[in-house]
Amino acid sequence: MIQSARQQELCARYLLAHQAEIPVLLKARRWAELAAVAEYAAKDVPDHLAQTDAALYRQLRHQITEYRVRGWHRLNVPKLRELAAQARRPA
Repeated sequence: MIQSARQQELCARYLLAHQAEIPVLLKARRWAELAAVAEYAAKDVPDHLAQTDAALYRQLRHQITEYRVRGWHRLNVPKLRELAAQARRPA
């Protein structure tokens, strides 16, 4: 379960680098991880990285472009957040 903003960012960056795992997470209903990557990609790459770490900026730009080309940008962030909250609640 993802808790901190840093954990969310690391999860999102991992999934951007390993996009073949996104369908696996969908099937496993791991909504929090999916919400993290969808939200990160929707915000796009932080602009400050272009100045502080140009290589990472280019890498993330490429990964987010690939994410969009594959159609993952259609994941609904509010719905994923709602599903993640429901999954956290005890039955």
